[in-house]
Amino acid sequence: MSEKDKSAIFILSEINRLKIIQDVIERHLSPAQAAEHLGVTPRHLSRLLKRYRDFGPLGMCNRSRGKVSNRKLPTHFIRNVLNIIRENYIDFGPTLVREKLEQLHKITLGKETVRRIMIQDNLWAPRKKKVAKAQQPRPLRACIGELIQIDGSHHRWFEDRGPACTALVYVDDASSRIMQLQFVESESTFSYFEATRDYLEMYGKPLTFYCDKASVFRVNRRSVNNNTQFQRAMDELNIKLISAETSSAKGRVERAHKTLQDRLVKEFRLRGINTMAAANAFAKEYMEDYNSRFANVPRLSHDVHRPLEDSDDLDSIFTIKTTHRVSKSLTFQYKKVSFLIVDTEVSRRAIGKDIELWQYLDGYLELRMNNVFLSCRGYLNGGQICINSLTSRDDSLKFISRIFKRIEKAKARFNNLHGRSYNVIL
Repeated sequence: MSEKDKSAIFILSEINRLKIIQDVIERHLSPAQAAEHLGVTPRHLSRLLKRYRDFGPLGMCNRSRGKVSNRKLPTHFIRNVLNIIRENYIDFGPTLVREKLEQLHKITLGKETVRRIMIQDNLWAPRKKKVAKAQQPRPLRACIGELIQIDGSHHRWFEDRGPACTALVYVDDASSRIMQLQFVESESTFSYFEATRDYLEMYGKPLTFYCDKASVFRVNRRSVNNNTQFQRAMDELNIKLISAETSSAKGRVERAHKTLQDRLVKEFRLRGINTMAAANAFAKEYMEDYNSRFANVPRLSHDVHRPLEDSDDLDSIFTIKTTHRVSKSLTFQYKKVSFLIVDTEVSRRAIGKDIELWQYLDGYLELRMNNVFLSCRGYLNGGQICINSLTSRDDSLKFISRIFKRIEKAKARFNNLHGRSYNVIL
């Protein structure tokens, strides 16, 4: 395309300006009115009129269109920069390339200029811009028990009078009522097991629990397809578990956290509550007051909580169940501890197979193979059996207590010798 042809290209604003200039020439508009319509000064309008009289309609298009920009980098300069990048910085990003060009080659360029020439030469692949998704408000559920939002809030609930702890809050989506409020040391599988069991025994089974992406509720590693212990328990109870993609998606419980962190902290101060036990004792009374002030009336009065069935064995459902492979010597490993299974005809069938270790809320350990109970004789420590038998709940609890005491002593010795923390998780 020739320079003359390029100059004949008009954009919409230039066409509109041309029509107004023609109206002025034909005396349909006054110069003052035309200047106001075009948003220019009267002096600039006179220049436009002179250009129209000298060059005709073609004089109204942008005269710099089709011309090389004064800011354009010379072709040989760009070629030199690209050669430097290919030879020295082929796998560098644009920002780092710009820094190295300035530091080592005394070439000063803008970051976006380097990015543009690298993209044009296929030395850098631009990222696709994500289109922001519109987070439209979700309508409230119609019935109580249809969806329960659950979340934990770690906060200094007792201010300086006691240690920080976590409040597990269960909020009904339909009514914004706080259904469960329990104070625990931290968010863990066992703490949610205890709070959820109390909830089920009080109200029954809701249709859905709505939670965040915490590791208690969801396995966040893509390579792992297993469910968490909480997911497995909800599946056994036929309760749907949904993970929210954003914190704003579970806004009911987030707003409840904000209100509790303001009002409940002051209530604790006025009542002299400084411990989790006292806070849990006061929780029911406070929930009634909170719900009377902030809860809404659901669209439908029907409560869709389902009663617990006889087959819902909460003791066995709310356990941590792990699978372990039994060795030829009837031993298996659990959290760096070796357990020795009592040698019986039934236990010998477990050699080379997987068995389940159930850990109950009270710490009781139970071995099962195809729902058959197996006895365990304790754990091996330097080749010595530390407990003669582990076949009852009392023995198991004593056994767990002894393990924790020994680990605490080992941690104390390690800290004294090395001056740093040594953590063992059981």
